[in-house]
Amino acid sequence: MSALPASPPSTLTLLARDIKLAHSVFALPFGLLGGVYALFVQSAQSLTFRDLISPRIAGQIALIVLCMVLARTWAMLVNRLADRSFDAGNARTARRAFASGQVAPRTGWLVAGACAAGFQLAACGFGLFFSNWWPAILAAPVLAWLAAYSYTKRFTWLCHLWLGASLAAAPICAAVALFPASLWAPTPPTLWLIAAFVLLWVAGFDIIYALQDQDFDRQRGLSSIPAKLGWRNALWVSRGLHLLAVSMLVIAWRIEPAFAWLWVGAVVATAGLLLVEHVVMARLEAKALTPRMDGSDNPPPTLNLVFFTLNGVLSCLVGVAGIAQVVGT
Repeated sequence: MSALPASPPSTLTLLARDIKLAHSVFALPFGLLGGVYALFVQSAQSLTFRDLISPRIAGQIALIVLCMVLARTWAMLVNRLADRSFDAGNARTARRAFASGQVAPRTGWLVAGACAAGFQLAACGFGLFFSNWWPAILAAPVLAWLAAYSYTKRFTWLCHLWLGASLAAAPICAAVALFPASLWAPTPPTLWLIAAFVLLWVAGFDIIYALQDQDFDRQRGLSSIPAKLGWRNALWVSRGLHLLAVSMLVIAWRIEPAFAWLWVGAVVATAGLLLVEHVVMARLEAKALTPRMDGSDNPPPTLNLVFFTLNGVLSCLVGVAGIAQVVGT
């Protein structure tokens, strides 16, 4: 008996493959850390786990998670839509949903618009339920900033820093959502150091990821640090950014009394993971980054280890360690 033909994937399945929801792990732990740290400051450093599971704070944290997922989905869809003509000419990305024509751009813009509207509504939830309208006021500028990243490769090789700044907004925005006085009261330097770490860390590993497209970017006149500086020099820039990133965590440890042995352990682990990342890349030849042609748009196994696995573990370690250090029993 012959097997039934497989049904084609749905539009939402195709879009979900393209936006790689699992990559939310890069920003989500830092958004939660920024929000919890703001509560820690607001509570005069007497925050407990019981406080976090209270209906009010648990509801606010749920809204933060919802906002982050919707904002990232919006940003990724705009990126895929804006770059669809470039993606179509790149062997690595030619099978993406919009580049290949499997999903119409109009459908993509409708879904992206729905995510933007959902983000705005979720931001309004802070005003309706918790009397904090600042997230709703700042929602549109945040969405605009996230969408603008998709166009930066057209005019600046600093696009990697723009992406880093987009993810670095997560702890700041979460802090404003849970502690609106963060906008006008003296903000603890620790919060900004965490954001600075995210900016430098993300920019550093985005440079590594962009090595796959170094030749394509040059051919099409797109800007990136690998396209401008070449393989080896781009890796040195990435190393420098990651060294600065680790220094942000060290400074945070020195100025925040609540950050003790658990934070130190996370910082040491972060330094170790980034070191492994750069040792692997130092031993990798450019030809080893030949794009996969299985239609999955997944990076080669070695780059997947460097880009996703190590950095995913790193973000969870720092986020969990920071939250655990400021939450008492």
